[in-house]
Amino acid sequence: MSNSTNLTQTSTSFILASKVKDYFLLIKFTLSFTVVFSCVICYLLAPKVVNYDWGMIVILFFAGMLVTGSANAINQAVEKETDAMMQRTSKRPVANGSMSQLEAYIFAFVSGIAGVFMMWYFFNLNAALLSAFSLFLYAFIYTPLKKVNSIAVLVGAFPGALPCLIGWVAGNDDFAAGGLILFAIQFLWQFPHFWAIAWVAHADYSKAGFKLLPADKGPTKFTAIQGIMYSVLMIPVGILPHLVHLTGSFSLWVVLLCNVFMVVQSIRLYKEMDVKAARRVMFSSYIYLPIVLLSLLADKLH
Repeated sequence: MSNSTNLTQTSTSFILASKVKDYFLLIKFTLSFTVVFSCVICYLLAPKVVNYDWGMIVILFFAGMLVTGSANAINQAVEKETDAMMQRTSKRPVANGSMSQLEAYIFAFVSGIAGVFMMWYFFNLNAALLSAFSLFLYAFIYTPLKKVNSIAVLVGAFPGALPCLIGWVAGNDDFAAGGLILFAIQFLWQFPHFWAIAWVAHADYSKAGFKLLPADKGPTKFTAIQGIMYSVLMIPVGILPHLVHLTGSFSLWVVLLCNVFMVVQSIRLYKEMDVKAARRVMFSSYIYLPIVLLSLLADKLH
């Protein structure tokens, strides 16, 4: 009897752990965490947020994870067949059959409604509306557009950058220059970042029929030049927080150095034209964003 009970408990624990893992994959936890991190930092950068209330910060983080998780769940439910074709996505729960499309859609509906409601109830209506718009744009416009035209990257850059504006609006309840500049920084950052990912995973994306690189012929000099152009544009935009007196001189130099570093990596991709160089741009972009955002916050705290 004891052995039977132990086996039942072990089986239940295994099933529960497996289901938790499925939901972590469904919401793309690492990606969602990065997105919500931007939202929280921009909330803390809002001038009206003077005394940091950790309760409100946790609520914002949780609401952001619900909204972002909802968008990612819809994305995976819609792309069940294409995810199954690609090595990098084949282990996602809807793609491998461990979760039904219906379950993913139900989770997306519940979490999306809950997240948007929390944004409205605890913060303000503008933050809630922006959250709902971002979810809609990512799940219902960007996701299907990936198979139609590479302009999907441009469209996807809007919901990708909106968390910065959502965080600002949640704290300040306005659309002042500071929030728009933070949005612009993350908006431009996404192009070298995402094209580097698309370069590295080009074979997988092509197999699934996704059109994500700016050149129809795939990883070309034209694609590399586009990455350089957006990296260069990041330099003047990175100066703007200092010019509008959002932050001080410390972050100005940190952001400038980070932007120059991104330009250098993008130029190296143009010269070398290989996956190794693209991966270098990709990892550089991963470290770029937290360093830039944390330097801006450090300046405000100082």
